[in-house]
Amino acid sequence: MLRITGLRKAYGDAVILNDLDLAVQAHQCVALIGASGSGKSTLLRCVNLLEVVDDGVIELDGQDITDPRVDADEVRGRIGMVFQSFNLFPHLSVLDNLTLAPRRVHGIARREAEQSAKEMLDRVGLADRASARPDQLSGGQQQRVAIARALVNRPRLMLFDEVTSALDPELVGEVLTLLAELRRDGMTMLVATHEMAFAREVADQVVFLADQGIAEAGPPAQVLGDPTDPRTRRFLRRVLPDLS
Repeated sequence: MLRITGLRKAYGDAVILNDLDLAVQAHQCVALIGASGSGKSTLLRCVNLLEVVDDGVIELDGQDITDPRVDADEVRGRIGMVFQSFNLFPHLSVLDNLTLAPRRVHGIARREAEQSAKEMLDRVGLADRASARPDQLSGGQQQRVAIARALVNRPRLMLFDEVTSALDPELVGEVLTLLAELRRDGMTMLVATHEMAFAREVADQVVFLADQGIAEAGPPAQVLGDPTDPRTRRFLRRVLPDLS
């Protein structure tokens, strides 16, 4: 579904990603791990066309979406992205947060948009909070609303950028449980995460980013349990103390 070839992204003299190749199959969950500054967020932002790539090609369903002639808004309609911060409009209800883009950007009638939004809120376990404002919700609930907002357009691909990093520890589990449910439902997902247990239990493939590219990639049991690259081992020793 997603193929990245020779991706390069720099900010001035600072090269973040260089000659990166990655393929994500349909219905696959790929976990991106690595130290802060390794390029996980930059990679996701490039895929969602929030950053202009300096070189390389990103293909979605066989279409080169880095072609400057591509309609970026149309592409983003096929890709859902959830950020570290919830980015909900505080003056709107939960329901209005979910229906704003479908109505204003995609021209969907209010009744249809609200029906779809209510179905998605039920999917994330928040059907009873449709009329609430964001500040009336817990952090975990707000992040689940943000996920529902991304899912309401029925995207082909979901991107998650450290979606639990802004949450209190006791709220992390409810969001990771939702991601695991999406994975079981067959959603194609690219997930930047520091949650190694999630990567081990849910991901089909784990990709470790370091030194401007992919240092190691493979099944979770191999990358997290028996890494071959010394950079991966050094990183995992810091986050997985039981690694020998």
